[in-house]
Amino acid sequence: MTCSIDTNSGFCFGVTRAITAAESELTHGPLCCLGDIVHNGQEVARLEDLGLRTIDYDDLRTLPSHSRVLLRAHGEPPSTYWIARQRGIEIIDATCPVVKKLQDRIRACYETHRNDEPVPPQIVIYGKPGHAEVIGLQGQTNNTAIVIESAEQLDRLDFTRPIYLFSQTTKSVEGFHALVEAIQSKIENRKSNIALEAHDTICRNVANRVAQLQDFARANDIVFFVGGTKSSNARVLFNHCKEANEHTYFVSSPDEVETVLQRSGLSGEAGLKVGICGATSTPLWLMEQVKAELEKL
Repeated sequence: MTCSIDTNSGFCFGVTRAITAAESELTHGPLCCLGDIVHNGQEVARLEDLGLRTIDYDDLRTLPSHSRVLLRAHGEPPSTYWIARQRGIEIIDATCPVVKKLQDRIRACYETHRNDEPVPPQIVIYGKPGHAEVIGLQGQTNNTAIVIESAEQLDRLDFTRPIYLFSQTTKSVEGFHALVEAIQSKIENRKSNIALEAHDTICRNVANRVAQLQDFARANDIVFFVGGTKSSNARVLFNHCKEANEHTYFVSSPDEVETVLQRSGLSGEAGLKVGICGATSTPLWLMEQVKAELEKL
């Protein structure tokens, strides 16, 4: 058996930046993080062992003044910063620069057009409702932005008002373009003259991983995709790997490797090529542990 780790897998720039900030700030004293710093339970546990405390919005409202709170890469709505100022909480802002730029663009669009005549436009976000990044993006519009995931949800839009379309940074490029085409088709069918302004704000560093992962999956006989159960990005990328290689299996820890290998029916084959890859929220050290477990077996 030969076993290799995909060199393109692992933390994206934004997650790496947030974790580096947490590790650095922990050397200066107690630190909280608003929500899981990354959607990977093992990495969250590792940082909690170093002293990082994960809190929620209720905790934020009751923290003592002068507490220190790190904002993860997903970003936060303006209301979070307001609460922190009111309570005298120090914010360590680790929002991904790509997400921060998108927040600024959406806020500028909202401020510029919210009083347009005869009717204000709609700001539409192609994203997952309730996702941490999307909550932060909606907050830039005083929560007036409409979030949709597919063309099947276009009935939520008012086709008598202009549409300004943006995307969550981690969504599919193909899905975004399909949504733009569906909106344009709907406008044409209604013989409407409303304006559609579509902004492709997807992070290419993340989007380009799909093709890279599929190439990696095809190059191996069996693939172990390592990801957190809370990560929507992990599930999406896993499915893309599965499309390229039916012998792709999702694992969250090395403890699952032996059972999955046996279930695959490939464990006895000579010269088996085993690939290990992961999501943008998967730490390299966890993929290395999975590799070590495979080599031990």
